[in-house]
Amino acid sequence: MMDVSVTTLLHVLMLYSCSTTATTAQSSSVTNKRLHRSYSDDHIIRSDMTAMDQIMEANEFRAAQVPEVTSFRDGDIAVTTGGRSKACFARSCLWSKSVDGHVYIAYMVSSDYSDLDQRIIKTGMDEIESGTCVRFVPRTHQRDYLDIQPQSGCWSYLGQRGGRQTLSLQSPDCMWSGVTSHQLMHALGFVHEQSRVDRDKHVTVLWENILKDQVKNFEKFKTNNLDTPYDHGSIMHFGMYAYSEDGDPTIVPKRNKAVKMGQRSSLSALDKMKINKLYKCEIHEDY
Repeated sequence: MMDVSVTTLLHVLMLYSCSTTATTAQSSSVTNKRLHRSYSDDHIIRSDMTAMDQIMEANEFRAAQVPEVTSFRDGDIAVTTGGRSKACFARSCLWSKSVDGHVYIAYMVSSDYSDLDQRIIKTGMDEIESGTCVRFVPRTHQRDYLDIQPQSGCWSYLGQRGGRQTLSLQSPDCMWSGVTSHQLMHALGFVHEQSRVDRDKHVTVLWENILKDQVKNFEKFKTNNLDTPYDHGSIMHFGMYAYSEDGDPTIVPKRNKAVKMGQRSSLSALDKMKINKLYKCEIHEDY
């Protein structure tokens, strides 16, 4: 009887140990996913979901509730009365470049964000800094800066406006590092990839499948493409089902139908190339 009891006890302890180890590993895995993809387990990550898909989901009802914004172009580019909504590559639209060759962008992050939120935002910044001359620095005295706030929805103004410039990342809906990177790209001056003037050579827009009140989000900009090829995999590209009325595709590649459009968490190599071309970065090994 004693041997049976001891054996049973050892078996229970082994099961508990395995369960604890699995729980710890699972917790670590969930934290990593939050940093790079989503905020919480309540927000299911679909395998084909892009950063822009998450932005559209977050902005569906909330972005219209922003007092300082008149409207949104392409779903997440903030426009005010008389404000800039078109692509602008003039020096006045860009952030200043330092004599050391870096583009330092001052920012403030709302104290309303949790520690995890702030880590996600920082991860999105790090993704842009890696391989480019852009550097995000906490604001001290700078006149021009980004004020990152958990307002209603995920959105940004286009390019540098001067003075305090709001960039909204509502928590928890916008808490993807890829969403942060996407909005920071708008603040740097970039529009969505499928808004390029040459997009019809590379993708087909299926107008009949788009929600009627969202057709405007598929307009083209008169863009300077910086002598770079069209990038289906840009973090600035709409997903295949963007603003779909009935679940059918709204935008598809022209040549290779299997090409994935958009990104979840990372900039593409071409995204980084465009930043470096626009800001005339001199690439060094420490980038």
